[in-house]
Amino acid sequence: MKYLFLILTLLSLFLKGYPQTFTVSGYIRDAGSGETLIGVTCYVPGNQTGGSSNQYGFYSLTLPGGSHKIAFSYVGYETRTIEVELHKNQELNVKLNEDTQNLIEVIVSGTPKDRNVEGVEMSREKIPMQMVKKLPSFMGEIDVLRTMTLLPGIQNGGEGSSGLYVRGGGPDENLLILDEAPVYNASHLMGFFSVFNSDAIKDIEVYKGGIPAQYGGKASSVIDIRMKDGHINEFHGQGGIGNISSRLTLEGPVIKDKWSFIVSGRRTYADVLGKLVGIEALKENRLYFYDLNMKTNIRFSNNDRLFISAYTGDDFFKLGESIYMKWGNLTTTARWNHIFGNQLFSNTSFIYSQYRYNLGVPENSADQFDWNSQIEDLNFKEDFTWYLNSENKLNFGINIIKHHFEPGNIGTNENSFFESLKLTNYNAINGAVYASNEQKIGTLLTVKYGMRLSVFQQIGEGKVRGYQNPEAPDAGEIISEKVYEKWEKIGSPYVHLEPRLSFKLTTGSASSVKASYNRMVQNLHLISNTNSPTPLDIWLPSSKYIKPLISDQVAAGYFLNLAGNAFETSVEVYFKDTKNILDYKDGAQLFLNENLETELLTGSGYAYGLEFLVKKQEGKITGWLGYTLAKSMRKVPGINEGKAYPSTYDRTHDVSFILNYDLNQQLSMSANWVYSTGNPVTYPAAKYDVQGNTIFYYSDRNGNRIPDYHRLDFSLTYNPKKNETRKIKRSLNVSLYNVYARRNAYSVYFRQNEANPSVTEAMRLSIIGTVIPSVTYNFNF
Repeated sequence: MKYLFLILTLLSLFLKGYPQTFTVSGYIRDAGSGETLIGVTCYVPGNQTGGSSNQYGFYSLTLPGGSHKIAFSYVGYETRTIEVELHKNQELNVKLNEDTQNLIEVIVSGTPKDRNVEGVEMSREKIPMQMVKKLPSFMGEIDVLRTMTLLPGIQNGGEGSSGLYVRGGGPDENLLILDEAPVYNASHLMGFFSVFNSDAIKDIEVYKGGIPAQYGGKASSVIDIRMKDGHINEFHGQGGIGNISSRLTLEGPVIKDKWSFIVSGRRTYADVLGKLVGIEALKENRLYFYDLNMKTNIRFSNNDRLFISAYTGDDFFKLGESIYMKWGNLTTTARWNHIFGNQLFSNTSFIYSQYRYNLGVPENSADQFDWNSQIEDLNFKEDFTWYLNSENKLNFGINIIKHHFEPGNIGTNENSFFESLKLTNYNAINGAVYASNEQKIGTLLTVKYGMRLSVFQQIGEGKVRGYQNPEAPDAGEIISEKVYEKWEKIGSPYVHLEPRLSFKLTTGSASSVKASYNRMVQNLHLISNTNSPTPLDIWLPSSKYIKPLISDQVAAGYFLNLAGNAFETSVEVYFKDTKNILDYKDGAQLFLNENLETELLTGSGYAYGLEFLVKKQEGKITGWLGYTLAKSMRKVPGINEGKAYPSTYDRTHDVSFILNYDLNQQLSMSANWVYSTGNPVTYPAAKYDVQGNTIFYYSDRNGNRIPDYHRLDFSLTYNPKKNETRKIKRSLNVSLYNVYARRNAYSVYFRQNEANPSVTEAMRLSIIGTVIPSVTYNFNF
């Protein structure tokens, strides 16, 4: 009782002095499709206060009793002002119409016009799908992950790489979630494409810093992707036919205005068409990928709503009777929204996520084997948003995840000369509670502060080996092995407090200064010696020998909008300190290694940088210019003689320039040019001839760089004038990837010259060395 009394006392002090107030709340939706709109500005001019809709389109405003005018504004939609008389709590659902008067103009942001300045969040980007679809595509495939790398502070590993490097962090340090379900490998065709079908995506938010307390588990960033809910009023469809794949999306109401669905599929067809036209190379070989997104949502009442969504996708590669590979993701999310009164919004989520992969040789071969591995999550979340009053918005919740890891199982038949093998499986429980408050202090200052408490416990069934020197495990010094039963605790839990803090100080009618600090703790580790994720990578949990990765980041920035919010500008600086970074011993053997901890080294790292962005988001000409100046360093005992060295993800300079031009309602053009400093690499500094064999002596770790990367892409989209009267509207997109045929280096390696073996020559490996055209036919009805 004393704790309850303390809470009530604090709340009474907190609310002291407030006049009698009432709450107006509801959902904000697109008037046509019924899709909820995320981040709509709800502003009350008379009180100079307001708020915004959450990730489910819900808003809540607490105002003094009396008459008020509320303006609901969202880029691409007509601003709607509604007058309300508040003498009691009210429910007000709002529908916004698209701004048809400005259809000729491209609007590249589905966010409030002044969010860049007025929002307390910094280091956050919202990626509008209408912008993504206008950018040049690669082989006809629109890629949301590729679009993210055009933003300051986010880079990838080069051609054919799906890994994202955010502010000097590695590809495993990004929390990538689709309708709240983690996606562990987001690539198709070994990194050329992502698993996200743009036709099924509604909203994308990227946090590089200032990460809210409801997110945790990864050290560098959060990429929150939300699927469409489905048109709740009418049946609609859209699709496209491109160079290598086709896609089709169907959506509509099951019960109008109450229950909707969406199904979206995509598949490559080079293998099918190749066989039909008689291409010999494809008769015994196979290479394809597919995606399938499904979602339904049901409105039981104004206070209750149920969402069920699922995604599955696979890649399959088979080279005759020599080898086959298969990998893919499966996610399922069930969410229930409930509103308690007018001020408390809750979301309950049950989530399943699996990433699996197979590698093997077919059964009729003497070297037959089948290797499979997976990571599987069972996830429960309970999130609350309490709109306490016009100055305070409180978020709190819990999250519990059961992780299951299978690093590798090899099965063989009786005729194979390989032996069956099963590596030790791992299990863990990851729990967290969090709370944060966004508080307005006067008219100029907004502060958001919070805390996340995370607990990570490895559990059985499993086994743990003991080493003579636990601080430096060696495979030749195993002294014991202990087996743990199912659900039995293994060692002590890792418990961490993760503070989050950010503030915004308004410095003018269209400018502000922001700063943030966050600590992130990561307990899942990608074991890979490549620059980007591959299907063969292994995930392991924190354990007795693998400590959690801990990252502390501070950031500050100045934000300025110009020309009535038509132009957004920002400058941000950041510093990130990271502990318990994993690296690998020279010559580390990671594949099918039962004692992986013996191949790992632990150290620290830091990264800092400056990010500059200018964005034009309205008018016939839109786009942005982004520049990043950054440094990412590591220091790991046992590597580089203990001296600090550039991390694999270090990029000194990164430039992206994106331009869209709407010539008229029928024709639009888009281009992007990118430049980045070459990847760090270790070159040989000398060579020795030992009994006729050349042995290289290497320089400092990552002491050199491959040549700088740059590329120009271009696209043209044509919408026939007849679309105005057609039921099935059509468009044609023509794209040129790598317009000036730059042979960007993926890697550089050294070999002996064939004509003169005494000469060592450097060889450049380029994945793409020519211009790649693509044509995509799109339709919707």
